[in-house]
Amino acid sequence: QVQLVESGGGLVQPGGSLRLSCAISGSLISPYVMGWYRQPPGKERELVATLTSGGFTNYADSVKGRFTISRDNAKNTVSLQMNSLKPEDTAVYYCNIRHLIVDYWGQGTQVTVSS
Repeated sequence: QVQLVESGGGLVQPGGSLRLSCAISGSLISPYVMGWYRQPPGKERELVATLTSGGFTNYADSVKGRFTISRDNAKNTVSLQMNSLKPEDTAVYYCNIRHLIVDYWGQGTQVTVSS
């Protein structure tokens, strides 16, 4: 059983940076896709970024050039570096791992971008 725990959320001013981290416990079997999703207030959950077990990345158009997803194999974490944050980035951010048809989710971490 895979368990995911996010950390690193908080309040940041527009233009600032935050780094989210997702600690992974349990065994991952390839192929899988690691990802970050977010749910803005009053909206549906949406894809932010994904990283495949083969090393391929994909980003939502709204975050391209500002966010970077990465994995630390030694620490067994997947991170999301967020730069040049905007108020519209405010959301609960969720870590996800998808293996075939099975989805694993973390509990979410709040990111608020406001002056």
